[in-house]
Amino acid sequence: MGSSNRLSARDLAAATPATRDRYVDLLRVASLAVVVLGHWLMAAVAGDGQVGNLLAVVPELQLVTWVFQVMPVFFFVGGFSHALAHRSRPAYASFLRARLQRLLRPTMVFVAVWGAAALVLQLTGADGGLTGVALRLVTQPLWFIGIYLAMVAFTPPLLRLHERWGWGAFAALAGGAVAVDVLRFAAHVPFVEFLNFAFVWLAVHQLGFLRADGMIRRPALLAGAGLVGAAALVALGPYPLSMVGMPGEEVSNMAPPTLALLCHGLWLVGAVELLRGPGARLVARAGVWRAVVAANGIAMTAFLWHLTAMLGVYGAMLASGMRLPDPASGTWWAQVPLRIGAAAVLTGVLVAVFRRFEAPLPTAPGTGEGGPVAALGISLALLGVLGLSMTGFGGLLTGHSATLIAVPVTAPAAVGLALAGWLLVERAGRRGAGDGRR
Repeated sequence: MGSSNRLSARDLAAATPATRDRYVDLLRVASLAVVVLGHWLMAAVAGDGQVGNLLAVVPELQLVTWVFQVMPVFFFVGGFSHALAHRSRPAYASFLRARLQRLLRPTMVFVAVWGAAALVLQLTGADGGLTGVALRLVTQPLWFIGIYLAMVAFTPPLLRLHERWGWGAFAALAGGAVAVDVLRFAAHVPFVEFLNFAFVWLAVHQLGFLRADGMIRRPALLAGAGLVGAAALVALGPYPLSMVGMPGEEVSNMAPPTLALLCHGLWLVGAVELLRGPGARLVARAGVWRAVVAANGIAMTAFLWHLTAMLGVYGAMLASGMRLPDPASGTWWAQVPLRIGAAAVLTGVLVAVFRRFEAPLPTAPGTGEGGPVAALGISLALLGVLGLSMTGFGGLLTGHSATLIAVPVTAPAAVGLALAGWLLVERAGRRGAGDGRR
C-alpha cells in the first residue's frame, strides 16, 4: 500500500509495541534536527554569494560545538538500531537491503534531481555566484550517509565481536584510533589518519551495541571521562577547539576524525544516557510520541534537502535585490529567526514533494544467500556516495574530480558507483527473499 508511510502519525503511534525504546527514536530525530539547525545557523553568506562559516567569523562560538556537534549521537543510535535489526533479520543480503531502502532511495532521488539541475545550469551558463556555490555545497552532507552505509556493512561482524567481547570490542576500536593519532602526530606517518574514519565512527557505533544489551551502566563515568579526555587533548595536543570542520585549518577534528572527536562522542553518549529517564517520560506522552513518529518518517528527506532550502532562501534574498548584512553583525543576528523560519518552510515544501521515496517497502526474510554480492554492492554504494560528497555537482562538463582513497573520481563516476552498488544489494536481497519463500 503506497500510502502506508502516510498513515496518520496517530495510527502509527498507537500501533507502537510497549517494548519499543521510544527514547532512541527521540534521540534520532533530535540529533538530526540539531544538525540541520546548526547548518542553517553556521552559514554566513556574503553579498557576493560566497558562503563562509559563522564559527570562523566568531571563533568564540566554537566552544558551543562541544554540545551541538551531535553526529556521534546519531551514529550511537544507529548502532542500537542495527543490532536489533540484524538480530531480527540475520541474513546479510536481506539485512543490507532493508537498511539501504530507507537510505539510498531518497538519496538517489536527491542526486537525480540535483544532477539534472546542475547539467541544465551549466549548459545555459547559469552556474555562477551563489548557484555555483550551491552546486559544490549541496552534496557535502552526503559524507554522513556514506559513513552510515559503512556502519551498516560492518554491523554483522562487529556485532559478533561485541557479543563475544563486550566492552573489549569497543576498546579495540578505540585503541585503533589512539594508534592512528600517535602515528599521525608523533611519527608523522602519511595518510594513516584516514583510518580513523573507520576506527572513530565504528567505535561510537559500537556503543550503540552496548546500549542495546544494557551494558552502559555508568553513564556519568562515560560522560566525565569523555569530557576530561577531550579537554586535555585540545589543551595539550594538536587538536583544534572546534568539533566541526573549519575552513583552512591544518588539523580538523572531523575530517578525518580524531581521538578528540571520539572523546567528544563518549561525553555526548554519556550525557544522553544520563537524560534517559526524563527523556523517556517526555516521549511517553501521546502528543510527543506522535510528533516523534511523524518526524522519523521524513527525517532523511529533510536532512537531504535542508541545504537546498537554506541556499534557496539566500538566493531569493539576493535575487530580490536585498543587501545581505555582514555575518555576525547586529542586523545579521536579527534576521536569523526569519531566515531559519523561511528555510524550515521551504524544507517542508520539499519534504512534501519527496517524502514518498522514504516510505518503507515490504521485505521478506532471506536465506542468507547473496552475501558476497551484497557486500560488493554496499562497498560500491558507500564509495560512490562519499565520492559525490567530495566532488559536488560543479564542473560536470569540465571533468571536475576529487581524490577518493588516492583515486580521482568525477561526479558521474560517483553516481554510477552508487547506483551499481544499490542495484547489486537489491538483487542479492531479493534473491535471498525469493529463495526463502520456496
